[in-house]
This record gives sequence, C-alpha cells and structure tokens, in this order.
Amino acid sequence: MKKLEIIIKPEKLEDLKEVLDSCEVNGMNIVNSMGYGNQKGIIKNYRGSEYAVNLLPKVKVETVVTDEVAPTLIDKIVKEINTGHFGDGKIFVYDVEDAVRIRTGEHGTDAL
Repeated sequence: MKKLEIIIKPEKLEDLKEVLDSCEVNGMNIVNSMGYGNQKGIIKNYRGSEYAVNLLPKVKVETVVTDEVAPTLIDKIVKEINTGHFGDGKIFVYDVEDAVRIRTGEHGTDAL
C-alpha cells in the first residue's frame, strides 16, 4: 500500500476530488495549511505599497491506495492539477506497512 500526501492550491481541491473519485479511492483526509515552495512566497501590491507574502494557503490531501492504483492515480493527478506555474504543489509517496479498520479489525487492503 502507498500513502499519497498531495499538497495543492485550494482552488484545485474540487479537481483533485474528481480524480480521486474516478480512481475509486475509498477515503481521504483534507487539511488546510499554509506554506511555500521554491519561490519563497509572492510579492503583492496593496494601495501602492509592495509587501511580501511568505506563507500561501495550501490544502494537504492524504489518502492510502493499493500499490497497483498508485502510479495511475499519480499520473492522473499531475495531468489534472498541473497549470505550469509555480505553486502547483507536490505529491509525496510513502510505503504503508499495514492498515487496520478499527470497527472490524480488518487488516491490509481490506481495511481500505
């Protein structure tokens, strides 16, 4: 199993949810966060004054999928979310040793 940690712009969340639904992902966890990447924030103008915004709004979506689904899902996410601009986001992939459904005690992919 693979855990995907997907960090994107908030306005792309609905697009991401459509991709996850199309790949029949069973669940996800969504967290609002603030952060920056390589660009270290942006410069904005407000009433004639420039100021730096170092922390930008982001959304982190976490999901766990089978090893077979992960590569296809990652490709679909990159294709759908990519705008070609800084700040599109990142996907971090982790190996998951086990998952346990608390209600039934099921383990592994059965718990997903």
